[in-house]
Amino acid sequence: MEAIFHIITNGMERPLKLVLCGAAGRMGRQIAELIRSDKRFLLVHGIDRTAPWISPKGAPSAFDDTDVVVDFSAAEASAAFAAHAAKARKPIVIGTTGFTPAQLGALKAASKKIALVYSPNMSPGMNLLFALARKAAAVLPDFDAVIYEAHHALKKDAPSGSAKRLAQALGKEAPMLSARAGDIVGDHTVLLAGPDERLELVHRAHARRVFARGALQAARWVAGRKPGLYSMADVLGIG
Repeated sequence: MEAIFHIITNGMERPLKLVLCGAAGRMGRQIAELIRSDKRFLLVHGIDRTAPWISPKGAPSAFDDTDVVVDFSAAEASAAFAAHAAKARKPIVIGTTGFTPAQLGALKAASKKIALVYSPNMSPGMNLLFALARKAAAVLPDFDAVIYEAHHALKKDAPSGSAKRLAQALGKEAPMLSARAGDIVGDHTVLLAGPDERLELVHRAHARRVFARGALQAARWVAGRKPGLYSMADVLGIG
């Protein structure tokens, strides 16, 4: 069962206060929009490199005035934000991608002091697909596997980080086919083919809001957790 952290002030539950890093980016704007329409959350500071320190305060002091930090910035910045959060003893949710091994090491170091949720894909459905792919590959070990993914034309990396995660879940070599076209938010298909039959597992994201909702779900889950490095699988209870 999901543990929800309630903040009580003068006998009343108050909103969860958030600092949003990468606030001016596509994901940051989606998260901010959802926060404005959800009374369970309060955005107290927004931080972004394109508009440095959108709030009057810098990151270290802003982190003192929050319950949870949510970060969708860039790898180098995320590593620094994780260190700031650890110093302030504030839990953090990170959805940034493209980390180097050293930067991932910084996240692991921070997670020794605070609860840190790291997931390159915050979609609940996509994280369930990772688990289903792992189960399917275990049950059908002799089937051939292929992964197909499609994203919008401006996405530069191929295959996607989620496609790579699917390959890891399968636990074996699998060709990864990528397409970049139009404004596709994100399609992922796992094909397992054997004698006389095949199994297809498909996830399609219709809007970036699904990732924003997942991030806010993770923020509620991580508040009050003990230090550790967590994933969306932990948030969903399928870890």
